[in-house]
Amino acid sequence: MTIPSSADRKYRKSSRGVPLLPQKHHDSDPRESGIDGASFSGAVFNLSTTIVGAGIMALPATVKQLGLVPGLIMIVLVGWLTESSIDMIIRFSRASKSTTYGGVVADAFGGSGRTLLLLCIVVNNLGMLVVYMIIIGDVLSGTWLGGEHHSGVTEEWFGQHWWTGRSTLLLMTTLFVFAPLVSLKRVDSLRYTSALSVGLAIVFVVITAGIAIVKWIDGGIVMPHLFPKIVDQASFWKLFTTIPILVTAYICHHNVHPIENELKDSTQMKPIVRASLTLCSTVYIATSFFGLLLFGDNTLDDVLANFDGELGIPYSSLLDDMVRMSYGIHLMLVFPIVFFSLRLNLDGLLFPYAIPIAFDNRRFFLVTTALMGFIFMGANFVPSIWDAFQFTGATAAVSVGFIFPAAIALRDTHGIATKNDRLTSWLMIFLAISSSTVAVCSDIYSIFCVDKGVDS
Repeated sequence: MTIPSSADRKYRKSSRGVPLLPQKHHDSDPRESGIDGASFSGAVFNLSTTIVGAGIMALPATVKQLGLVPGLIMIVLVGWLTESSIDMIIRFSRASKSTTYGGVVADAFGGSGRTLLLLCIVVNNLGMLVVYMIIIGDVLSGTWLGGEHHSGVTEEWFGQHWWTGRSTLLLMTTLFVFAPLVSLKRVDSLRYTSALSVGLAIVFVVITAGIAIVKWIDGGIVMPHLFPKIVDQASFWKLFTTIPILVTAYICHHNVHPIENELKDSTQMKPIVRASLTLCSTVYIATSFFGLLLFGDNTLDDVLANFDGELGIPYSSLLDDMVRMSYGIHLMLVFPIVFFSLRLNLDGLLFPYAIPIAFDNRRFFLVTTALMGFIFMGANFVPSIWDAFQFTGATAAVSVGFIFPAAIALRDTHGIATKNDRLTSWLMIFLAISSSTVAVCSDIYSIFCVDKGVDS
């Protein structure tokens, strides 16, 4: 593997004369260094794993809020908008000859735009990874919800010991699962764990669907509301708070370029995106439909918490454990994919002129260790980060997924935007700004204006 030359590391000029960062800095191209390119299937699994994370567990509650029919329609609509936004990024990347998301934004808005994008990606990914580790801790060692302790699988199997404690289990998971996976320097190296991760997500859907069908046959299912229940102005505005959750569930833009840069044939990226989004949308629709059908009005914000008691069918306890463990392992395998993008973008933010981080072992080790330490501390000492996670979803996630791609298309520095691009861009900006404003105001109101202990 050869280190990029100094010419590759110099700034170059865009069509507008804006200095851009070196194109080989953050995403070295394996096709130019003798490394075999990534396959179509490996790229599909890696992108799908980026998409299907913690957001899947909030979708049944989201569909409950919207009503079954509008909820499922919104899942499809946001999936389509996500594909459109990624298509814009890919087309403008090729027009500007950029190999990073930051490079495309810099081409349109200069260095300040690139810095803002990288900050949004870092905030979004860091928040997601802390959430992932907290949920893994909940699955393994249990958690407190509403003043009641919900046991984790290790407590149920082995009882309460020092080695079944939350901090101990998260430390072992970090050392023996995360550390080896985040040490890999190519995203394609994670294709097998990504395939297993997608498989576990499908296992979760199959088990949930099976339980719902059995209970439907036994007459134990009540049909959920087909449309939202709007009783006052507050319930109407609350519908908008679901959009950031849907956007967060589909966010994958930060990994599009790293995956594309490792492909044998980069022209396959659009079919890869379409295949991944089709697969993930199918999983999301099935999870939302069967999850809401199974738990109805009792569906919790995190549907995984519903799998903590009697399901009303034989082998209920075994099925509960299977669902929680499959999802916990799924998140463990999603973690390194999201971490890969986090490390890449944080390095680009802190060391914009350095050689690619994959070529600098010392910097790679220091950045990786610092990030893992921060995430581990956050997962152990932040009591509840769901409000913060909703806040990042309503700001950083919608910016990365909708606002930046739409702004690039509307800026149209290369004159390639179509009329459809402009219409879609304005729709994305409207949904992003309106839903984010309502969601952030709702979070602030719930934190400062609602008495604790009063159910809003």
